[in-house]
Amino acid sequence: MPRRKNLVSMVHALVHIESVAIDLSWDIIARFTHVGFPKQFYDDFVKVAEDEARHYSALNARLNQIGYCYGYMPVHEGLWESASRTSNNIFARLAVEHMVHEARGLDVTPNTIGKFRKGNDNITADLLENDILPDEVTHVAAGLKWFSYLCQSSQPPKEPISEFISIVPQYFHGPLKPPFN
Repeated sequence: MPRRKNLVSMVHALVHIESVAIDLSWDIIARFTHVGFPKQFYDDFVKVAEDEARHYSALNARLNQIGYCYGYMPVHEGLWESASRTSNNIFARLAVEHMVHEARGLDVTPNTIGKFRKGNDNITADLLENDILPDEVTHVAAGLKWFSYLCQSSQPPKEPISEFISIVPQYFHGPLKPPFN
């Protein structure tokens, strides 16, 4: 059975990820206005930002409920590092942040839910399974939708899969590790 400290650490890490995700959702809207996306792009990422804020609030409330505050533990800066590397390339931003990092979240969430259940924290497991995971699927879909749009709108058009395969190693450092969901 996972120790309580490990469960607290996992909730804290999730709060941090959602906090950064809020900022990155607004960043993609503001940073890439020069691209000339249709209005739906901005609507999609405002919705992502709203979802991330709701996730942050729910997980932060859960962290408080179990007796801890956000900032209690150190956090990693992997998402910010990726954001910095992709700050001048919308293809890279969509591929790395939404089609790698967010998709990676989908890959590991079932195991994370299992760890919370094994540690008798069904409240957090239910929050992840019923509220957060379904929204995260739509976030990956938004990244894929707009990455594909950019590829098709390019002159000449780019094939999305080959473009993704070409871009990710340039901007994402480290291997893509299983499990893949």
